[in-house]
Amino acid sequence: MKRICVFTGSRAEYGILKPLIDKINEHSDLSLSLLVSGMHLSPEFGLTYRDIERDGVVINEKVEMLLSSDSPVGITKAIGLGMISYCEAIQRLCPDILLVLGDRFEAFSFATAGYVSRVPIAHLHGGEATFGLIDEGFRHCITKMSHLHFTSTETYRQKVIQMGECPESVFCVGALGIDAIRAMKFMAKDELEKDLEIRFKEHNLLVTFHPVTLEHDSSEKHFKTLLEALMMLQDTMILFTKTNADNDGRIINKMIDEFAASNPSVSAAFSSLGQHRYMSLMKYVDAVVGNSSSGIIEAPSFNIGTVNIGDRQLGRVKAESIIDCEPSLEGISKAFLKLYSEDFIRAVAEVTNPYDSGGAVLKIVEALANCDLGKLGMKRFYDVIFNVKKKEGQ
Repeated sequence: MKRICVFTGSRAEYGILKPLIDKINEHSDLSLSLLVSGMHLSPEFGLTYRDIERDGVVINEKVEMLLSSDSPVGITKAIGLGMISYCEAIQRLCPDILLVLGDRFEAFSFATAGYVSRVPIAHLHGGEATFGLIDEGFRHCITKMSHLHFTSTETYRQKVIQMGECPESVFCVGALGIDAIRAMKFMAKDELEKDLEIRFKEHNLLVTFHPVTLEHDSSEKHFKTLLEALMMLQDTMILFTKTNADNDGRIINKMIDEFAASNPSVSAAFSSLGQHRYMSLMKYVDAVVGNSSSGIIEAPSFNIGTVNIGDRQLGRVKAESIIDCEPSLEGISKAFLKLYSEDFIRAVAEVTNPYDSGGAVLKIVEALANCDLGKLGMKRFYDVIFNVKKKEGQ
């Protein structure tokens, strides 16, 4: 039995990981332990560890590391506190492999503790690019500390190899979120209305806007511009989900609360929808608006548009349903015009999702079950240039 320790630090991350967690639990050759941390344990972000418990998933370790601050100093201190606490939890759990998804600072802190503890790391969604975020650096650091890599597209697989990772350890499996969509029984429209205490209108938008963490003091200005553009729309219900624990996230959350309070007939705000309600909403809205990765990775599978604002997701592989725009009133307004144009509506109905390779969960579970732990300890740098010349006989 290989002992697999899965890390989750946010509601969105857990929703993506849930089908994989279930399959690891079911597999006869794998044993699951779950380490829950970050926003899951924060009242400000909805204490979403309770959603995990309601799912019947056993939480083996709860690790507090977030501070009540979204400043650079606060986040840096949280990273340090996480490393101390994660290392102790890893020692207690004695896992054979640590599994971590993505690029957030909580994941980086966990991976660093695991690397120092000399436990092999399996990394999901490496090789991707988000040029506007500090997460860009965290993601690549996690890649270099990891021993197994599960990428969402072949383009990203090649980028991980380009970073010196051995091709035999890099698997293109597609995006886990697509498996979650396929397995999900969506809530009915009237059920969502009752549960969320909303009323859908002729047009409906799901808005998720996060700070662009490599920009200074842009969050308030850009989000204010988005709110101005949204208020120009007619007969539209605007459904906001709040930010993660990023630099300046509290600024955006405060503006969301104020807007929703002032415009209750056309908007609603939620600290945490959870994966089931969030994905169910995607089924009934016209588009995902903002700068969330869900608009890039999952939304195309619902054949809806995405209005992707600014540089937060700059560098990602994108479907034809993604409308990129500048964070200006003119740019966002033009994006909405395109979103509701007949040509775009026809095109988005036929869009192909580049992240849909099919069966990501099963591919990951089988790779974990079949990997040779004895060969995962020492990492070697794979020299792409040397190996190309070798193949060409130079």
